[in-house]
Amino acid sequence: MLGHNGFVSLPTYDELAADNHDLRVMVQQLQARIIELEARLTSNSTNSSRPPSSDGLAKPAPRSLRRRTGKKPGGQQGHPGSTLMSVAVPDEVIRHEPHACRGCGGDLADAEEIDITRRQVFDLPPIQICVTEHQLITRRCGCGVTTRADAPVGVTTPVQYGPRITTRIPRRTNS
Repeated sequence: MLGHNGFVSLPTYDELAADNHDLRVMVQQLQARIIELEARLTSNSTNSSRPPSSDGLAKPAPRSLRRRTGKKPGGQQGHPGSTLMSVAVPDEVIRHEPHACRGCGGDLADAEEIDITRRQVFDLPPIQICVTEHQLITRRCGCGVTTRADAPVGVTTPVQYGPRITTRIPRRTNS
């Protein structure tokens, strides 16, 4: 600082002590702000009250809730195990024939059959729409009046969906 005579004057002890106090307060405030910002950087939906959508693209890796047992995954030694058992008489049999020899490429149509390897697939049958036709018969009485039978309750048009059909079942096309 320049004094009144143009020379540099040194600060007094009290001025230095006041500056030092102000700087210490500022350092404490800045340290507190750094701690707050670092905590905000490491917080996510798993360690704060923030919703998972606030994690953005930097989501933490999911952690398993299972405890470690020390055992290897899969069936353990001595476990009897179980598997799907084949049936003696399947509902459908499809034969898959080789057409050409893998060695020479020759035709195998009349070659000797020496073995069959069986592979069975268990599955649900496909769901199909069942179309029921209601035929309303009309009869003529001896008196000359014609009378048609009444349709069942709920059958009101020539073609319609039944009460159990849903949008998940594909529509039948006329082909």
